[in-house]
Amino acid sequence: MNKPKLLDLFCGAGGASMGYYRAGFDIVGVDIKPQKNYPFQFHQADAIEYLQEHWQEFDAIHASPPCQAYTIMQHIHKNNAAHPDLVEPTRQALIKTGKPWVIENVEGAPLRVDLVLCGTQFGINFPKHRWFEMNFIINELLPPCNHYKVYDCFHGGEQARGEREKLSQLYGIDWFMTRQEIRNCIPPAYTEWIGKIIMGMING
Repeated sequence: MNKPKLLDLFCGAGGASMGYYRAGFDIVGVDIKPQKNYPFQFHQADAIEYLQEHWQEFDAIHASPPCQAYTIMQHIHKNNAAHPDLVEPTRQALIKTGKPWVIENVEGAPLRVDLVLCGTQFGINFPKHRWFEMNFIINELLPPCNHYKVYDCFHGGEQARGEREKLSQLYGIDWFMTRQEIRNCIPPAYTEWIGKIIMGMING
């Protein structure tokens, strides 16, 4: 049997993609930058243009538009305008497909917040919150966040803390990512959970 296909837009090094793969999807990733560490089929292209041309080939779509415009640090440094705001054009392109879709981004992004996920809900001892907007309803419940004694990788020199290796282990990243890639990615557990829900919708 052919697996359902999922398109991951703005895929980066593949954190979200891996979760959907573990949920049972065949994955195609698209990013405007080369992604030599991406573990699935990859196309270097403008994500929105690729979606508009190829959406009929896929059963579901995930998008993680660049988040730099919405991060706390960019607000502090008043540097938001230096980064593209692609959430709304991405949303409009996704709506036109009629497929199940998910947009993921950081806290503060201009999403309709249908879902908030934290690493501690999945047994990951790291409070990485991400917001999700989607065009379907999730009725399943997860335990609340528990930030007691969570891992803090942001103190001490990089070599002293071994951030890349520690975050790889925490997130369940079993392929190589650079330090910056793993700091930017979401743990695959988030999208594996969402992906299983989408898979149930597709399979009826």
